[in-house]
Amino acid sequence: MDLDLRDTPETNPRTLALARGAAALGIALSYQQLARLLGFLDLLARWNRRFNLTAIRDPMAMVSHHVLDSLAVAPYLQGESILDLGTGAGLPGLPLAIAEPSRRFWLLDSNGRKVRFVRQAVLDLGLTNVEPVQSRIESYRPGRKFSTIVTRAVASTPELHAQTVPLLASPGLLLVMKGRYPGEELAHPALAALDLAIRSLNVPLLDGERHLIEIRRD
Repeated sequence: MDLDLRDTPETNPRTLALARGAAALGIALSYQQLARLLGFLDLLARWNRRFNLTAIRDPMAMVSHHVLDSLAVAPYLQGESILDLGTGAGLPGLPLAIAEPSRRFWLLDSNGRKVRFVRQAVLDLGLTNVEPVQSRIESYRPGRKFSTIVTRAVASTPELHAQTVPLLASPGLLLVMKGRYPGEELAHPALAALDLAIRSLNVPLLDGERHLIEIRRD
């Protein structure tokens, strides 16, 4: 996919915001990656008109809340196999897969309509490192384990940890994306003995708190 010259960072506000935001996160994106990320947002906007995949509809807000929010997790990924649990409209998995082409991503969701969107996005964007999967986590038996499992907090952290234990490699990393500091969850006794850390994320162009819970498995 080639980036149209009209969409260079000097002339397109979304491209400029995305390029600068990614750079602030320490991520250098090629023109092809920028084009794919914006193509993903354009496709999401079109599908959103019919299927209401996300509540965020403003084009610039989609850059910050969808793409940059997803890319903020990239520095914390480990290993080659990444499972995005509860991916919804492909978040954070699709932006991460575009930014990290050397890794392979499995995007899991039980909602058929959202998985159909992800499949279409993979096809339209020419992504060869993404496998969409329609399944509930409880019944997902992929026959493999994952180096990193990332999720945008589709459940509480203790629940997510219990659900992902059978799917996480050793060593492995569970990344749980949160908004406000999840103090109550972190005090849960089920987490007391785990190798756990919490990171405060600074997402460019996005107001409000963002945190990332890391749970390591040796």
